[in-house]
Amino acid sequence: MSIAGGMHKAIERGAGLQCRVIQIFLKNSNQWKAKILTEHEGFLFREARKISSIRSVVAHDSYLINLASPDRELRRKSFEAFLEEMRRANFLEVRYLVLHPGAHMGAGIAAGVSRVTRALRRALDEVEPPLTLLLENTAGQGSCLGYRFEHLAGILEGIGNSRRTGVCLDTCHLFAAGYDIRTEEGYANTIREFDRLIGFGKIKAFHVNDSKKELGSRVDRHAHIGQGCIGPDAFRFLLNDRRFLRVPKILETPKGPGPEEDLMNLSTLRSLFREPI
Repeated sequence: MSIAGGMHKAIERGAGLQCRVIQIFLKNSNQWKAKILTEHEGFLFREARKISSIRSVVAHDSYLINLASPDRELRRKSFEAFLEEMRRANFLEVRYLVLHPGAHMGAGIAAGVSRVTRALRRALDEVEPPLTLLLENTAGQGSCLGYRFEHLAGILEGIGNSRRTGVCLDTCHLFAAGYDIRTEEGYANTIREFDRLIGFGKIKAFHVNDSKKELGSRVDRHAHIGQGCIGPDAFRFLLNDRRFLRVPKILETPKGPGPEEDLMNLSTLRSLFREPI
């Protein structure tokens, strides 16, 4: 949901679509600097939540941040920006902050994993609870980390602070990275592999998106639910998986000038659930 006009407007927009979960950016996602949040803005946001249908708010960090970069200045800038994102989330009482692991920019997977692990361990030392960081799996474009479960497992193990870390699993990214969730067997095998390496209890949120690109393309292009290369069945499996019934699920599907696309995707997902949502 857009935060245009004030952070609290995102709550109102989500509630207007009868959502129970929304995701927001904590600032302009394509700028380094952020306007300071005032006490009044925080009050408006928290009050809007209290009177709305929204049960959970998830935040996503800026796309500019790259904690795995071998460039020391970019890594420093990214770390400072990430600390600010964490503090803003705590100020607004947003429990989860989703982040991409970053890109190693040619330095190699092992080096990238090591850098982002050190950065997140330090960030958790500097910013107090209750905020929980959620690593998002990626499609694997370019030198992006996180397209294999092994990458996420290595980072989480290196951080070691299990109470304040988790995973946000993106369906489009899964598929683009080569995890075939289109069949019941493929879906089950994917979750089983995640459980073996990380533990499905670490999944604290889902990004529910179809994919414009084919299996294993390693290209991140989201599509409307059931209208991409994944198709509707994978979403039926996920929505009816009792292990994840209470895990927040967020649409990042294409948007138009109005709410029509969001309403369409919400309606499609609700129709795939055994009982009306």
